[in-house]
Amino acid sequence: MVSMECMNVGLNTLYKAATLRGMSYHVFVVYAYAIAALVLLPAAFISRESRTLPPLSRPVLAKIGLLGLIGSSSQILGYTGINFSSPTLASAISNLTPAFTFILAILFRMEFISLKRRSSQAKVIGTIVSISGAFVVTLYMGPPIIIGTKPSLSLHRNLHSSNMDWIIGGSLLTAEYILVTMWYIVQAQIMKVYPDELTVIFFYNLIVSFVAATVALITERDMNAWRVRDIGLVSVICSGIFGSCLNNSVHAWAIRLKGPFYAALFKPLSIAIAVAMGIFFLGDTLHLGSLIGVTIISFGFYTVMWGKAKEQTMEEAGESRPVSLPSEKVPLLQNYKADEV
Repeated sequence: MVSMECMNVGLNTLYKAATLRGMSYHVFVVYAYAIAALVLLPAAFISRESRTLPPLSRPVLAKIGLLGLIGSSSQILGYTGINFSSPTLASAISNLTPAFTFILAILFRMEFISLKRRSSQAKVIGTIVSISGAFVVTLYMGPPIIIGTKPSLSLHRNLHSSNMDWIIGGSLLTAEYILVTMWYIVQAQIMKVYPDELTVIFFYNLIVSFVAATVALITERDMNAWRVRDIGLVSVICSGIFGSCLNNSVHAWAIRLKGPFYAALFKPLSIAIAVAMGIFFLGDTLHLGSLIGVTIISFGFYTVMWGKAKEQTMEEAGESRPVSLPSEKVPLLQNYKADEV
């Protein structure tokens, strides 16, 4: 999951470079998801033949359709937001995802919480600490520690500016990550009844490409916008294979095994990764605020992981749950362990 966040930061940066050369974000989404669907087409059939799976019923297909609508909307909003702002702001706002996902996972009984238990306390405190650390990186610059070889792209300056594009971009990115939270929840519901990541993500990518193509045909009247070359072609291919295909499949796999909150938990790492990549590959300056924020993020991240590990240990030991939780509403981890026996 950490490698997926590294990949996302790199793909967002590559996408930003492509749009600066004039590439349409609507066309980008169409091509990227179409490539991902083509790549997953043989894998989906192989997966179905090699495993015993329930039939693709209408309710499952309807949920995948809903997943596609949510995903296409979030992608269009997200890439439009990056076009108005920057990949760094996208990484910063993504830090809200764990909080939204944690709340929805509790409401949908996908995540168990009891404030009397140390494991639940660790999950709550760690989530808050991780998000706080991410906003420290975003909002506090501090004095420079390592002077870069060239000027940094200042997220802090832009956040405090009155630039209307930056405000619009931030609003669109916030809406994107609210939809991403809903995507995690719907994906978890699908994985319960149809635990085949490759098939689900294949249909998901196919639906997103069709929805995005419909939107693009309405918004892009210039046929030259459909021609991609140079950095645009590289960005489309990389995003299709590594983003829409690999990243979505890995997230679906993680959601099936660990639940939606576990997949969303890694989002605060993206801002730390963006800072690190900027320093090592772009020659950005390392500021005290970045160092403090990354340290806080790491502490919160490992606190939550400790809570999850302790909770899993208690489940394996067969510790009984409070009666307030209905017996049929057990955590995803317990469900899948029972399926594997």
